[in-house]
Formats: sequence, structure tokens, C-alpha cells
Amino acid sequence: MNTPDSVERSAFGTLPDGRRVDLYRIVNGNGVEMEVTNYGGIITSLKTPDAQGRLDDIVLGFGSLDGYLSDAYRQSNPYFGALIGRYGNRIAGGTFELNGKTYDLAKNDGPNHLHGGDKGFNRVLWNATPFENDSGSGLMLTYTSADGEEGYPGKLDVEVTYTLTDNNELAIDYKATTTRATPVNLTQHSYFNLGGEGSGDILDHQVMINADEFTPINETLIPTGEIKSVKGTPFDFTKATAIGERINDDNQQLVRARGYDHNFVIDRASATDDTLVLAARVSDPESGRVMEVATTEPGIQFYSGNFLDGTLTGKGGNAYGHRSGLALETQHYPDSPNQADFPSTILKPGDTYQSRTVYTFSTE
Repeated sequence: MNTPDSVERSAFGTLPDGRRVDLYRIVNGNGVEMEVTNYGGIITSLKTPDAQGRLDDIVLGFGSLDGYLSDAYRQSNPYFGALIGRYGNRIAGGTFELNGKTYDLAKNDGPNHLHGGDKGFNRVLWNATPFENDSGSGLMLTYTSADGEEGYPGKLDVEVTYTLTDNNELAIDYKATTTRATPVNLTQHSYFNLGGEGSGDILDHQVMINADEFTPINETLIPTGEIKSVKGTPFDFTKATAIGERINDDNQQLVRARGYDHNFVIDRASATDDTLVLAARVSDPESGRVMEVATTEPGIQFYSGNFLDGTLTGKGGNAYGHRSGLALETQHYPDSPNQADFPSTILKPGDTYQSRTVYTFSTE
């Protein structure tokens, strides 16, 4: 493999079946640095400058493969930094009907199916090809999901490209084709703390979400089917608001999720399906770091790290406590295969699934 100068490849560990796992270090012209492993497509590290130019690692994760394979990690399964598929988020009852046939999936989140099942894309070894082009440097990851894998119909060929640009952007391009009609909803599950991983909670982070509506959830975190206005609720992030300002309000939706774990309906107005639209902006007053998220997707899941409880210790030697990271997962809506009024996630033979999300890092 010819690895470009801006990408370094090294050994990251060995899977129980003996297969080698690699780590790829990608650096842009400004010194922003990302590390990605081909196990699960996991972004293990992302170092960006603060307002004083100091680099800190702003994503949660581990310094070796063992952390991602440990029993403690698998029991809590926070999906740190991983690629998620075939279906990001939840499918009610672990079942859906398609073309007159019922498909049963793993129930790995209470009564529901979550993030692709027992062995989703976060736990497979991807083929990795480093590259350098006019846009930047990065890694192309490919994987073929067999017909019937985790209960899903059709052989699915997947390609995900991470590109780190000199504009301090992390662009993620998703592409997939199938041999049979199947639900597809790919996303990326990095947890961000703009103060640096292990630096404490994210409750002071200011969040803006470009969404006038969200999808309320039932007791098992499945959308009820309603599209509800955020106005007058703790879910109104149309103007930048500290995460901690309303997270403990006496609100049924917050109580059910133990905080924020909801899909927001991005205001795409007259934008076409393949147009990038700003979905969210996060800033940390302490470090001055800013992250903007633009996407072609119709939704974004805002998760405030409610289930982190300090049992996992990250690469910096710090325990990841309650709300020590936040996730912003661009996506189609949860449980879309069972919700006829939601945008469809069914990919058909002959069609190509394509999606793009860009995270842009800056300071203020």
C-alpha cells in the first residue's frame, strides 16, 4: 500500500481471530490531527487548536484496540467514534415489514434494535485506503455486508470516506448499493468535548440546532410519530443555549431520555436533497473552540452523554463521567421503516445511497 506523506499507518492491535487492526494518523496543513482505525471506522482522536493555539484531543475514545474490545466497553457500548450501520438509531420492537415480508432484528436496546444490532458496522473490520488529493488527506473505508447480516435483506456494498481539509473540515461521505430493498441509515458516532476529552462535562457548551421541530419519543425512546415544535420547550436551540441551562427541567421528554437524546428536524427549507445545510453549531466558552455541522441529511440526533457513568477510562487516563461528551449524529429519523410519514430510508437495487456531513472546526 502506498501511503501518502500526510497519512501515517501503524499497528493498533489484533482481533481475537488474529486479524491485524491498523491506525491511520492524518494531519492537515494547520496541524489539525485525526486518528482513525479500520476497526469500526472509529475516530479515536481528533486534535484541534483552542483560541490560544493549543492542541487538545476533543473526542472521547481509547489509545489502543483493547479499550474497544473490553468487556466493560461492550457492556455499556457507547459507540465512541464509530461508523454506524446498517441503521443508525432505533427500530421499534426490532422488526419491520418490507414488500410484504417481516424482518426480525436483534433487540439490543431493551425491546428495540439499535445502531445495526449485535455486530453493527461499529464492530467490523473495514478495508482501508489512505489518499491525498486536492481536497485534503484522508481514508476511504469499504465493507460488504452480506445478505441477511444482522437480519437485514440484501448484500450491501458500503463506502465511507473521511477527508481532513486545510480549512479544518472533516468531511464524511457515505455511499451504498444493495442487491435487495433494505433500510439504510448511516452515521458517525463521535462524542465531542470542545474543552478536551477528560476535561469534565459539556454542560457549559453552547449549542445551536437549526431546527424548529423535533420528534418526541415514548418510554423506550422510539419516536411517537409526532413532529412537534420546539418553541416554548427545553428543545428550542434555535438560538445558542448552554446545554445545562434546561437539561434538568421537569419535562417528560427529558425524563424519558435522562437528558437530550432526540432527533431534530433540520430546517432545510428550499434546499435540495444533496445540498449541505447547517444543522448545528457548538461552542465552548472556556477554550474558544467552535464546531459547525453541515449535512445533506434531514435530521440530527443530539445526545448529551446521559448514560456515561464514569466506568470507562479514556486515553488520557480520565474517567468519562456523566455528560462528559456530546454526540451530533446526522441521520434520517429513528424508526423510519415503521413510520410511513417519515422520510423513507429504503434503498432499492439500482439506486445509490449517498450522504455527506461536514464538521468544521474554528475558534472565537
